[in-house]
Amino acid sequence: MMVLLLGAAVLIAAAGLGAVVWAARGGPRWVHGVAKATTVAAELAAVAASAAKKGRGGNNNYSGD
Repeated sequence: MMVLLLGAAVLIAAAGLGAVVWAARGGPRWVHGVAKATTVAAELAAVAASAAKKGRGGNNNYSGD
């Protein structure tokens, strides 16, 4: 079951990437909407990953002075 969910996520990501490339080449209006949604989702995922990394509590830059 987990393999099917992961496979579906990969297919959706690949379709989003295809939409971004197609929109960059001037595709139809609906492709621009899908590309925008894909870009926004990627930015949200990056922000969430950054917040999760900061939330771990480990500060490697501490000098101890």
